Amino acid sequence: MAKDEASERMKRKDYEKELEKLQIELCHLQDYVKENKLRVIVLFEGRDAAGKGGTIKAITEKVSPRVFRVVALPAPSDREKTQLFFQRYMKQFPAGGEIVIFDRSWYNRAGVEYVMGFCSPAEHDRFLALCPQMEKYAIDGGIILIKIWLEVGMDEQERRFNARIDDPLRQWKLSPMDLQSFKRWYDYSRARDLMLKKTSTKDAPWYIIRSDDKRRARLNCIAHILKAIPHKRIKKDKVKLPKRSDKGRYNDQAVLRGMNFVTERY
Repeated sequence: MAKDEASERMKRKDYEKELEKLQIELCHLQDYVKENKLRVIVLFEGRDAAGKGGTIKAITEKVSPRVFRVVALPAPSDREKTQLFFQRYMKQFPAGGEIVIFDRSWYNRAGVEYVMGFCSPAEHDRFLALCPQMEKYAIDGGIILIKIWLEVGMDEQERRFNARIDDPLRQWKLSPMDLQSFKRWYDYSRARDLMLKKTSTKDAPWYIIRSDDKRRARLNCIAHILKAIPHKRIKKDKVKLPKRSDKGRYNDQAVLRGMNFVTERY
């Protein structure tokens, strides 16, 4: 990374200050979604090492997992392979009062499945033709659909892959598919271009976020989601702790004596 490029990256202190403001607003959004029984899907796609996981973590860090539900489906089982393609994804769609975040989605068919030959050209063509219709069906049914593509540059992706190789805490993030995506950069670029052309519609447009600077990307992403879901702050009564009742009072710590406690190593 060039020195001037590193200096342009957002400073941690500035990032954390802005992130706190946005996370507070996400909590207000959460209240509004619950009260009004909104159904929201936010899906993330992008190249490997584009920062999807970190962005999703920033979104969900301070909110309830019962409202913000993250879906990261594994490879389909033998049974799922015989189902309609969209079937296993639609099972994860939100009920009223939920925001479902797809960490990769049905667009696997337009990306890794297509590039790596896991689907046939005919299956790929059929997906690109039917996907906008399926999404319009969901939107007409009242679902708010937000599609985000995180775009990382070639040099930055290489830097992040090398960081994973050298860091035992991140080596698990580096899979054989990641190595193939690195090797076949332009194949993935062409697949991306075709996907965006065929599936960015008036009803469900794609929004692209440059993610070479992870901190800026996370903030821009959260700000976009907040803008894309119309909401207002829900007025709440101030919470006051009730007085504890002394009824049935006893020494509730005495019973713990002699029980197995974890060794306090720290």
